[in-house]
Amino acid sequence: MSAVLASLIPTFLIIATGWLCRATGFVGEQQWAGMERVTYVIFFPALIIDTLSRADLSSVPVLGVGGALVGAILAMAVLVLALRPLLERHFAIDGPSFTSIFQGATRWNTFVGLAVAGILFGQRGIALIAVAIAAMVPLLNLLAFYVFIRFAGQPRRSPVDILRSFVTNPFIWSCAVGLALNLLAPPLPKPMAAYIEVMGRAALAAGLLIVGAGLDIRRLARPGLPHALSAGLKLVLLPVMAGTLAGFMGVTGSDMTVTIIAASVPSASAAYVLARQMGGNAGLMAEILTLQTLLALLSMPVLISLLG
Repeated sequence: MSAVLASLIPTFLIIATGWLCRATGFVGEQQWAGMERVTYVIFFPALIIDTLSRADLSSVPVLGVGGALVGAILAMAVLVLALRPLLERHFAIDGPSFTSIFQGATRWNTFVGLAVAGILFGQRGIALIAVAIAAMVPLLNLLAFYVFIRFAGQPRRSPVDILRSFVTNPFIWSCAVGLALNLLAPPLPKPMAAYIEVMGRAALAAGLLIVGAGLDIRRLARPGLPHALSAGLKLVLLPVMAGTLAGFMGVTGSDMTVTIIAASVPSASAAYVLARQMGGNAGLMAEILTLQTLLALLSMPVLISLLG
């Protein structure tokens, strides 16, 4: 527990720094937008490419960790979709609000996962989180598209549009490039490898600052059922599902701990952007993200210690 707390405290201090910078106006809105774009399109892909291209994938349980996380997400998605009629009939939760609950229960904040796993287990932890990214991100994007089209009244997208969204997603193409360099290509020239490594170092701090900048404490004045439901499903039930499946697949030790880290982090800040773009309840999504990020400081050390 003390080791987990020691890894979480600096992570959440950086998040708090991001919140203070935005709340005090020290960093303006346009500057945050530029920083977010650079982090998502340059820093984060550089970190993933650097990690995956140099990782010894034969020494990590790729199928065990990736399979457990994919199985847990699919099980959670089925559960939340099954709850949809009950939520609509008895609690008057409309389609756009349901999409926020769904995203809150299934998506994950890669920046928090990378930071905690990296502090606890170094390059092996980051490599396993990169494996989790490669396994989870395409599936989560596909599920999100389906939910918005089905419940937020979005027009159906052509297969070409969906494929374009996948290919241009920085999380997805950086995983593909990193794996290709690892499996198919000779080592990069040292100057190029050093360039990618240095760019990647900026990803974690910048990403966590952006997470903090997205928090709006004022939105938590009256949390309701959608907030509590998504938090319980994401921060408690999903890690239990992932840990159980990982155990069945023979994952143990630090690899199990990284699996729990990936499952127990709060939902992704990108969920708010997607809700705003695709007709979801963006205000509710922002509230869910804020609540989960604050609660994760308490829930993550307990679940990582118990399950990992």
